[in-house]
Amino acid sequence: MSILIGTETRLVVQGITGREGEFHARAMQAYGTQIVAGMTPGKGGQLALDGTVPVFDTVEAVVRESGANTSCIFVPAPGAPDAILEAVAAGIRTVFCITENIPALDMIPVVEEVRLAGATLIGPNCPGATSPGRAKVGIIPGSIHREGHVGVVSRSGTLTYEAVQAMTDAGLGQSTCVGIGGDPVIGTQFVDILRLFAEDPDTDALVLIGEIGGAAEEEAAAWAAEHLADMPKVAFIAGRSAPEGKRMGHAGAIVSGGKGTAASKVSALEAAGFRVANSPTELPQLLRDAGYRS
Repeated sequence: MSILIGTETRLVVQGITGREGEFHARAMQAYGTQIVAGMTPGKGGQLALDGTVPVFDTVEAVVRESGANTSCIFVPAPGAPDAILEAVAAGIRTVFCITENIPALDMIPVVEEVRLAGATLIGPNCPGATSPGRAKVGIIPGSIHREGHVGVVSRSGTLTYEAVQAMTDAGLGQSTCVGIGGDPVIGTQFVDILRLFAEDPDTDALVLIGEIGGAAEEEAAAWAAEHLADMPKVAFIAGRSAPEGKRMGHAGAIVSGGKGTAASKVSALEAAGFRVANSPTELPQLLRDAGYRS
């Protein structure tokens, strides 16, 4: 099994006719993801990806004609919030928004509407997710993965890639890897993904990659301490040397008023039973030190 995506995923790519949408849609299709449709207003009736994928004007038409259940959004920032809402209104249950630079104030009502609809939004400004050997949705490189039983959740795309490559090189496969995004307002938090991993019989260990800013890592640590006490779990926190008040990389990676520091996150994770690495390359050995055997 896996979480969020798998062999049952029927994907629509919103923005498939754009440069980024087409490029990454090709990579997703090559990996084996079942892309059933694309959507770009005004391009309905065309065929994308060398004639293999029909394009529709609306997500409603996509769902009606193809039975899509998952969306990946490559729509530019001004239109991305409406693209998310359109997907959810059409009945899409899982939405990945790759788009970056969406204003936080624009996302606040979107996140609430998605929640009220009972759908799941990953992102925005996220790399997506991969369930190795089953499907990949987003921009995560498929080649770095190995099938296995370690669940990975991260706020950072590039750190996800580094950690996954290190695990694969060490012979440790992954069940599902999820990048939740680094913006201050996102649809899915660490705790939401931990709940899914806790219910997944294919996930036997956990890697959490966080960064300074906010309290999501501390909240995840508290939840894991209560619900994942017996699962081998390791973590890495980026931004330990960041000065207070200066944004580092992600919009959500800012320390202010002494809150959201790397030290507070490391302390909370260690108290919850995580082994915390000084570098992503240390994660495989820490997993083994925590008792995980692939």
